[in-house]
Amino acid sequence: MRRTALPVSRDQAREICLSSVSGVAGNYGQTNYALTKAALIGYVAARAQALAPRGITVNAVAPGIIDTGMSEGVFGAEAIKQLVPMRRAGKPEEVADLVAFLASDQAAFISGQVISINGAMI
Repeated sequence: MRRTALPVSRDQAREICLSSVSGVAGNYGQTNYALTKAALIGYVAARAQALAPRGITVNAVAPGIIDTGMSEGVFGAEAIKQLVPMRRAGKPEEVADLVAFLASDQAAFISGQVISINGAMI
């Protein structure tokens, strides 16, 4: 689990957790992984409510299949085309852009949310 709190201004901060599509929809054969990612989503909801009065936002990003070294050996091109309606894996830069947005001033009123970035998998 990675959590990052980034100071935006003197009165605001951002806490952004990285969950997974597995935490939102489950994942056959990976109960323990899905459980921990789902627990993180519950954490985000509770923590967002607790920190909102202080101007601190807490959100989660839930990626699907992302084109990294980890996913290379697990998902072949044909499997990705069948699992992901957009017919491709996401790019790490796309996830990073979403995290950067959530850390920005433009996201100051977004809190307690799980934002999926998964090519319409669910």
